[in-house]
Amino acid sequence: MIENVANRIAPPRADGLIVDVTSDLICPWCFVAKRRLEKTSSILRKTLEIRWHPFQLNPEMPVEGVDRRLYRSTKFGSWEQSQRLDAQVSAAGAEVGIRFRHDLMKRTPNTFKGHVLLAAALKEDLHTQNLVAERLFQAYFLNGEDVGDPAILLGIAREFGVTAISRVEDLDSPVLVSEVKTAERMAASAGIRGVPQISFQGTVVPNGAIKEELLANSIRQILGTTGRCENGVCIV
Repeated sequence: MIENVANRIAPPRADGLIVDVTSDLICPWCFVAKRRLEKTSSILRKTLEIRWHPFQLNPEMPVEGVDRRLYRSTKFGSWEQSQRLDAQVSAAGAEVGIRFRHDLMKRTPNTFKGHVLLAAALKEDLHTQNLVAERLFQAYFLNGEDVGDPAILLGIAREFGVTAISRVEDLDSPVLVSEVKTAERMAASAGIRGVPQISFQGTVVPNGAIKEELLANSIRQILGTTGRCENGVCIV
């Protein structure tokens, strides 16, 4: 069931720190990393504002997507191996409060237009983009919705007031499409081959899905301070 996304994420604050995350909408570890960044924010007692960058795990995916069981069985050698990998993801998700509903995920979608929606959301502000990202993750991983379906993407755009997407045709906007393709090329040029990739102030955090304590330590190191911890709360 979809949570109330607007209630889940606090508005950005003046003391917020921007964290850049390169991800795909159907990357379960990216969803886990998002939750861990939210926990990192509490550890550091700083608002971490995420800026999302596009990456397609399946750039050759047909526009209409494919049957998930068929796709995963082919990609990983068997459906049994796919299920073993799903179990690993489910265990990691449980640690951060995500209940992955792999049973509801019937199709593996093409995510390009979803990234177009995120690019459009960023034109509103970081907070709106983050709300949309959360909604997309929930739609796919909790409800099994097809986040490659333009009608679903349009509904999400309207839900969060993304003014650049007021009709389905806007998901093919030459300007937005060009922005996403350029960002994807930049990611490839930077050597990004898998996601999530988290970077802070231009420095990549090793292993983007690491636990929140390690994420907090990495951010402290980048900031050039060891910080201090009291009663489980660490202060930058």
